[in-house]
Amino acid sequence: PEGNSLGAGRWFVPDELSGKAADAAASVEEGLARTLGLAVGDRIEFVIAGERIGMKIVGLRKVNWDTMRVNFFVLTPPVVLAGYPASWITSFHLPAEKADLINRLVRDFPNLTVIDVAAILRQLQSIMEQVARAVQFIFLFTLAAGIIVLYAALASAAEERRYELAVMRALGARREQLRRALLAEFAAIGGFAGLIAALGAIAVGQFLAHQVFRFEVAINVWLVPLAIGGGALLVTAAGWFAAARLLQNAPLDALRAGSS
Repeated sequence: PEGNSLGAGRWFVPDELSGKAADAAASVEEGLARTLGLAVGDRIEFVIAGERIGMKIVGLRKVNWDTMRVNFFVLTPPVVLAGYPASWITSFHLPAEKADLINRLVRDFPNLTVIDVAAILRQLQSIMEQVARAVQFIFLFTLAAGIIVLYAALASAAEERRYELAVMRALGARREQLRRALLAEFAAIGGFAGLIAALGAIAVGQFLAHQVFRFEVAINVWLVPLAIGGGALLVTAAGWFAAARLLQNAPLDALRAGSS
């Protein structure tokens, strides 16, 4: 079928298509096979109209669900299900300006079930946007937490840092050297916080995609360097705002205050 490719095993052979084979054959979609732990050669059983029908898995298929064409998790030759109640299914594209056709179809054919895939996709898009916002919140929350922790640490250790800077200035360090050292320290802390935030956001996104929504999601390779750069910039700005005044004190005054 279109949109299907063989992943393991084989397609149906003529005897299976004509019903002459000893076992009814089945082809299973790979994702379903992984979920149920099925492999080529296993047997599966369906109950249809109160009767049990056993089938042998002869192949596993890769299905391109993105085509929006009608596809099935399990395929079997039509002869296997001949005589059983059946439903017909198809898919078609309906332009937005002809949306009233659905109402006419349902009115003229009451036993017809029409599923608006566009509405389902809109709902899925809304869910994905909410998940994306949640991941972004985790990312920003981690960065904000790093900035707050840094500011609190600098505020609580202000006297110690003032004394340390005074000692280094007394030993000959210039104010410009100390300024560069502080900026480098803040940038390193911010970059590390950004790295943790990016890795945390990626981990949460991958977990939700694979364990909750069961689909593959591409990793944005630019997220990590952007997070490191953004974290370094934000934390450096916040840290410098808290520590800049420490360099303004005269070394002698700071040493006297620290020794008293």
